Amino acid sequence: MIRSARPEDMATVADIWHQAWHVGHAGHVPEGLTAARTLEAFHARTPSRVADTHVAEVDGVVVGFTMVNGDEVEQVFVDPRSHGTGIAAPLLAAAEQQVAAAGHDVAWLAVVVGNARARAFYEKHGWHDAGDLPYEVSAGGTTYVSPCRRYEKAVSTAGTSDRGR
Repeated sequence: MIRSARPEDMATVADIWHQAWHVGHAGHVPEGLTAARTLEAFHARTPSRVADTHVAEVDGVVVGFTMVNGDEVEQVFVDPRSHGTGIAAPLLAAAEQQVAAAGHDVAWLAVVVGNARARAFYEKHGWHDAGDLPYEVSAGGTTYVSPCRRYEKAVSTAGTSDRGR
């Protein structure tokens, strides 16, 4: 089940974010950024994001989440213990719908260059690589440039746009 997050979900979201972020990013982003991505840092970040977070539940347990900011699908993470179970696809679809419902024709997201698993997943679901994206990330009072690729997907709802996308 995909649903809007509630404040009481955010500690679990932080735990998943921390674990899954390190699985997908360690070794592919600046060392200082990896060191700054502590469990405590994720717990500090999540409470303010409840309004733009959706979670996936299986048997009443939160196993994944998305965060959307405008036309950006900013975070898509699944608990590593649930990788390969089909949780990510409905989460991504819900995020795409959220971007479209906000009136955007195209959604975008940043994928760290070395995260081959994520890149293959997005491509499988109709996203295309739109080029280099030096993504600025702040952590621990420092700004890092994470080597990413910008992925995009047309998400306008049927009948709302005839721009040929």
